[in-house]
Amino acid sequence: MKRLWTPAWILRHVALVVLVTGFLALGWWQISRAASGNTLSWAYAVEWPIFAGFVVFVWWREVRHTLRGPRAGSPPAAAPAGPTPTGATAPGPTTPAVRRPVRVARVPAAPVDGADDADLAAYNRYLTWLNANPGARPGDYPG
Repeated sequence: MKRLWTPAWILRHVALVVLVTGFLALGWWQISRAASGNTLSWAYAVEWPIFAGFVVFVWWREVRHTLRGPRAGSPPAAAPAGPTPTGATAPGPTTPAVRRPVRVARVPAAPVDGADDADLAAYNRYLTWLNANPGARPGDYPG
């Protein structure tokens, strides 16, 4: 329980109380507006308590995560990831390891064996002309 009384957690507890109180007060305010004839306020009267419930849900989830996590003073025990003397592989560590990014070499596609497609060759000539004449319109193509 000491983990829930650090300065960061005290700030979270205070934020929980302030947000839930504020959201429920806004919901009550919308109920009073809806009772005086503003029909749109009925939707807001339902929405603000849902926001308050979401804040409580996130807070509770973080409390459970903190209480179930490893203790602050004890490092997690990691089993060796290599082969064991018996030949079987040991399970890896419980936390994911940071690995270097994989570099992929891009190789251009090999040309098709045999004859070129006439339509493809004409289209490539058209693209080459457009690239050589950046201000030209497609209708200016001489081919």
